[in-house]
Amino acid sequence: MAKESSRVTLHMVCSLDGFIAKEDRDVSWMNPQHHYPEGIELSEDYIAGFLQSIDCYVMGSRTYEHAIELGWPYRDKPVYVFTKRKLNTDKESVVFLNGPLKEATHSIKKKHENIWMVGGSALTSEFLRLNLVNHIVITIAPVILGEGIPFFDSVGREISLELADHMVFKNGMVELNYRVTP
Repeated sequence: MAKESSRVTLHMVCSLDGFIAKEDRDVSWMNPQHHYPEGIELSEDYIAGFLQSIDCYVMGSRTYEHAIELGWPYRDKPVYVFTKRKLNTDKESVVFLNGPLKEATHSIKKKHENIWMVGGSALTSEFLRLNLVNHIVITIAPVILGEGIPFFDSVGREISLELADHMVFKNGMVELNYRVTP
């Protein structure tokens, strides 16, 4: 049985126009050098405390490959990678899954309470279509890319959200935290 308090949070950093990466998968724009004095400082202590609260990560195979290229920010936290491809890893904390999303997510929820779904756009859309997301956290970078890889593909239905929190950071990024309402 899934833990009653388990929740799946969809988290993405995107441009103001809704892209999570440039067409060539470049994400260097995610580190803005702006200064908004009233914002929260993203100090190492702040980031470490936040990351400590996450029990595991869920992602698609292309997001997994991109995370490897960028230097693997997930350390030893459990990471579940949904893929239809045969992938290999040298990381003991990575588990590859290719079964039905609902069943696999239910299995993950049996083991973890604070689950963060971090991409990509096709998997994100499917999680939303199947009502597997409890919260959506969008961090908007102060940039308009004009084109790129979208936050998510078409979800195919309306989903109501309730603003739960918001934060503004010194680097100009804005974070919006929504609860998915029934």
